Amino acid sequence: MNLRNCARCGKMFNYVAGPAICDPCKKAVEEDFQKVKQYIQDNPTASLKQISEDNEVTTKQIQQWIREERLMFSKDSPIQLLCEKCGEPITTGRFCAKCKTSMANTLNDTVAQKRQALQQALQQKQEPKSGMRFLDT
Repeated sequence: MNLRNCARCGKMFNYVAGPAICDPCKKAVEEDFQKVKQYIQDNPTASLKQISEDNEVTTKQIQQWIREERLMFSKDSPIQLLCEKCGEPITTGRFCAKCKTSMANTLNDTVAQKRQALQQALQQKQEPKSGMRFLDT
């Protein structure tokens, strides 16, 4: 059993995975998320500070939901998000679609190269070594 203190309320709970918060706090965070999501739909031009104050949720929590791509803002929103790699305007997350695709392709190419190098190394190990051998007598 893995006991931890909840990072939000401090109570002890049986930690399984994910953020180190207890089930009641997870439910409260999810309720806050739904409230913020609805607020953004009803007030698409609200600023981050205004959303935070009106919903009693920290700006840090809202920014986390944005990075997790749980919240999305319209093009006319005063909250301007930029791709962390190229600076292109985005509506949610950390990267634009073009940079995500580029990073995924780079990762796939790297994995394929490593896999190919490993297969070549295994083949070389399995090939019998030819050549002259001497026996000591």
